[in-house]
Amino acid sequence: MVRVTLDLEGHDLQFGSMKRLWLIFAQTATILLAAYFVVATLKPQWLNRMPSNAGAAVALLEAPSAAPGEVPPGSLRLAAQRASAAVVSINTSQASRKHPNANDPWFKFFYGDQGDEPQGGLGSGVIVSQSGYILTNNHVVEGADEIEVILNDSRRTLAKVIGTDPDSDLAVLKIGLDKLPSIVLGNSDGLQVGDQVLAIGNPFGVGQTVTSGIVSALGRNQLGINTFENFIQTDAAINPGNSGGALVDTSGNLLGINTAIYSRSGGSMGIGFAIPVSTAKQVLEGLVKDGQVTRGWIGVEPNDLSPELAETFNVNAKAGVIITGVLHNGPAAKAGVKPGDVIEAVGDRKIADVTQLLSAVASLKPGVAVPFTIQRKSQELVLNVTPGVRPRPKNAPQ
Repeated sequence: MVRVTLDLEGHDLQFGSMKRLWLIFAQTATILLAAYFVVATLKPQWLNRMPSNAGAAVALLEAPSAAPGEVPPGSLRLAAQRASAAVVSINTSQASRKHPNANDPWFKFFYGDQGDEPQGGLGSGVIVSQSGYILTNNHVVEGADEIEVILNDSRRTLAKVIGTDPDSDLAVLKIGLDKLPSIVLGNSDGLQVGDQVLAIGNPFGVGQTVTSGIVSALGRNQLGINTFENFIQTDAAINPGNSGGALVDTSGNLLGINTAIYSRSGGSMGIGFAIPVSTAKQVLEGLVKDGQVTRGWIGVEPNDLSPELAETFNVNAKAGVIITGVLHNGPAAKAGVKPGDVIEAVGDRKIADVTQLLSAVASLKPGVAVPFTIQRKSQELVLNVTPGVRPRPKNAPQ
């Protein structure tokens, strides 16, 4: 009796297990058939793309691929394609400069033979007109004896320097090829922190590369890179060789010229700086038209406002730039600006430090009066200052 009871219990257990497996199979088949019916009714094209050797369950979980030529959602390919054709690589070479005492035996003993090999450099540039003008950084081409430009379509040609502007670290080149692509100049003044941007250039000489990021900050200055600083900061990867390349928006329009990075290793750390296209456009027009950049100048000696200077000149201003010297018969003096005045705004542009004042005044058109908001002791004044042309010596009063 004991043996028969055990056999019956084992049979019951086996039958119950088979019943559960059959129920799971039936439910799974029902769900798959229902899903197939829904897809066949609403999205029959999905079934046409289904691999013949793939199971129905796997095929239903695959997302439909984009049709040929269709841009996937969120892709920036169109912006990259529009801008990339106008971004070029720049190779420079500079003949070796021998030391005057290179042939002296004692010099050779201490310093060895000085090589005669030419020095090379690399960077990027942006074609801004179909007539062949290229914007790049001054430091890319400075001191170069020969400049080779390589287009994105692999054409190569030598370029000549139209003009340079070390104060903004910009330069304009020109090439003589036909059927040139050119980039569309965008509006850098409309940028906001968080806007998407692309950086295009030739990092490390590996070939044209596109990276993406956002605008991290605007109006960066006091970096010690240029005389006039008003940088766009971005986290789009910028590396050596990207200098002179393009920073563009999601439509492929030029927003800035990539210039510098903050790095402890020499590579990208997510802090890159670009010169706004508004500044680049001004430099381009000046160099092409006049061979130089004409900037405004008012003839003052400015200093950042400090409690000590505020006490010395007995002013109540909390922000702005204090004027400690005024050039006799200069534009500011003629308008009534005096030592001890604090410049708080130039036009509608607020002034917080000397760098901002320098940039604001430099962007003014000589001969056109502009209202300056000034704090004199406890009195606020608005003086119309007509800027002159900034003198060439860098140590001249600004």
